[in-house]
Amino acid sequence: AYFAMQVISARRKYKISPPETSGHPEFERTFRAQANCSEYFPIFISLLWVAGIFCHQGVTAVCGLLYLYTRLKYFQGYAVAAQGRLGPLYASAWLLWVLVGMALAGLLAHFVWP
Repeated sequence: AYFAMQVISARRKYKISPPETSGHPEFERTFRAQANCSEYFPIFISLLWVAGIFCHQGVTAVCGLLYLYTRLKYFQGYAVAAQGRLGPLYASAWLLWVLVGMALAGLLAHFVWP
């Protein structure tokens, strides 16, 4: 919701009416950052859910909070400059891979090695 509100604010600031998605470079970066975060959210939620159920809830919760923090930093960095997104992007991707590993380990432990 925070990211969507930032896009609305940028639309108003730069007078870009929906459904337009181009205009001022700062608006375009804000819009892309919001869209990118939205595209990864279903993957994140699915992995968080499976890892939390089948692996370890505490570690999964910490990974989830770190992921949300890195996506916030990604959004803020991307809104300022395209290069500002890279560090948080790599960190969030690493956390997704950790969640993939936890989900797979939990599923294997539950269904293959009972």
